[in-house]
Amino acid sequence: MTTGTATPVATKAAAAPRRHVLDLDDFDKAEIESVLNSANAMREVLGRDIKKVPALRGKVVLTVFLEASTRTRVSFEQAGKILSADVINISGSGTSAEKGESLLNTALTLQAMHADLIIIRSPQSGAPYFLARNLDSVSVINAGDGTHAHPTQALLDLMTMRRHIGDLAGAKVVIIGDVLHSRVARSNIYGLAAVGADVVLSGPPTMMPLEMLRGRSEHFPVSVTVQPDLDKAIEDADVVMALRIQKERAAGGLLPSMREYTRRWQITEARLARAKPGALVMHPGPMNEGIEISSSIAHGPGAQIEEQVTNGVAIRMALLYQTLAGAGGVEL
Repeated sequence: MTTGTATPVATKAAAAPRRHVLDLDDFDKAEIESVLNSANAMREVLGRDIKKVPALRGKVVLTVFLEASTRTRVSFEQAGKILSADVINISGSGTSAEKGESLLNTALTLQAMHADLIIIRSPQSGAPYFLARNLDSVSVINAGDGTHAHPTQALLDLMTMRRHIGDLAGAKVVIIGDVLHSRVARSNIYGLAAVGADVVLSGPPTMMPLEMLRGRSEHFPVSVTVQPDLDKAIEDADVVMALRIQKERAAGGLLPSMREYTRRWQITEARLARAKPGALVMHPGPMNEGIEISSSIAHGPGAQIEEQVTNGVAIRMALLYQTLAGAGGVEL
């Protein structure tokens, strides 16, 4: 049995810790591995009877969520409190922003309150970047901005994959669904490319980010391919990741119908049988069971969806520590 007095775990942050975490497009393999290694130490803390360490005592963390969230908001809040930070939650409802105040003026007000870190989730793509450019003394972590990026979700996905597969170089990861509008998929593409995985995208052609792929940076160590036929895409996959389909996309003409999407791109037992034995099944949540993924697969032995949630807390603990405590080691 583990207890709150278990042997301390030392974790090293990156040699040059970054002030902001906005996306993974500028993370290299070494930096990603540094975060994942730190998160492994944080998981040990989550397994203790007393889940509390003083690493960020005296630090003030603000979670500013301008759109609804459960998993991400609670995960960041739990991560901060376990590390002994003072966490203050701010939602879009009832704030000065709702009364017409600009995002910049709201953020400057929060900075004047001597916050150390703002974690922002916004329906507007680019909002975290705007804050990072305009705030002098506050760090910013992107908890999801519009259809642009969700770096912490991608990192927890990478952590989940690595815990089961090991080195991800050469691993085949299939991402299925509305990639065009998915901030999760975009950040995963950058992260997976950085660690050398082979990424295959599958879904309706109207939902593939062809412009993004044509303009992708040459530093990607592998190619990202598009295969609309899921039966072909899933062949010999190590990881199969479904994205949530937003039903309004069908009404907007991007899908022929939800029934057609289910027929062609739902992860079923028959399709998963084409992947490697023991292939991981992942989903960022929330799931539409019976649409992008069958219930038997979502709750089957290969599903890592609950582990993704646990790893999300560990990843966010690691990022909070690395952002606020610097590059030194810490005893947890």
